[in-house]
Amino acid sequence: MTRFRHFLAIDWSGAAGERHRGIALALADAEGGPPVLVDSGRGWSRTEVLALLRDDLPPDTLVGLDLGISLPFADCGAFFPGLGESPPDALALWALIDRLYEADPHLSAGGFVDHPAFAPYFRRHGGREGARFRCDGADHGRGRFRVTETAQAAMGCQPYSNFNLVGAAQVGKSSLTGMRMLHRLRGSLPVWPVDPLPRAGSVVVEIYTSLAALEAGRAPGRSKMRDRSELGEALATLGSPAPAGAGPIDDHASDALLAAAWLRKVAGDAERWTPPGLTPEIARTEGWTFGAL
Repeated sequence: MTRFRHFLAIDWSGAAGERHRGIALALADAEGGPPVLVDSGRGWSRTEVLALLRDDLPPDTLVGLDLGISLPFADCGAFFPGLGESPPDALALWALIDRLYEADPHLSAGGFVDHPAFAPYFRRHGGREGARFRCDGADHGRGRFRVTETAQAAMGCQPYSNFNLVGAAQVGKSSLTGMRMLHRLRGSLPVWPVDPLPRAGSVVVEIYTSLAALEAGRAPGRSKMRDRSELGEALATLGSPAPAGAGPIDDHASDALLAAAWLRKVAGDAERWTPPGLTPEIARTEGWTFGAL
């Protein structure tokens, strides 16, 4: 059993501009039934999602955000090793990113990775790999990993570093914009495990939709679903009915629908909230991906 009454999965986007086809929201009810898409009527903006989470969230909702809530820290003892004022924890990291680009519209964070103090830590377009991207020689070619991303890889996922901003699989841009939103949610909505899991009320967790797809029977490399029949099969594996309809579906929508049903299925599993690699120090600095064991 779980104390949550609603499960909201958000497929996020770090793309430039105001409104994004890549943002999709899906809601599942603890009482059952198919997950449903939450339609803004004109495509979601990041600021609208922020307003929903802060002001209009259904009570006792477990919110899953498909982005990285922090950057690697444990591997080098700092987010930005060698930088004199590297933030000491995730909360300070969120505040730094939001403060530096407070005037940038739409919760964008593109300027952060071009800042001369931080650019050396990122892999950017045009083959611009910063001198500190690999942090003393990460050899898998995907950059620095958080502890939770190493756990994801061990489960069969194919994570990429949040310092990587290149390629279709990159999550760096969405993570940085998401951190701006998380900073602005302070005092309104706790974020596990940076914040302790509250006994009641709503909470945000980081999710990885590929992990939900794996647990729904999808093979690694085939997590994206663009047909409602495929989505229906995956939902059935999770014990969830499928939304009505047939034919093509946007993969952002299918990711959100599947993740909402997955959250409903696994939220009551105590092991998900106490993964072996999650220490107080990791919670404070790197955070964790809900469901990564």
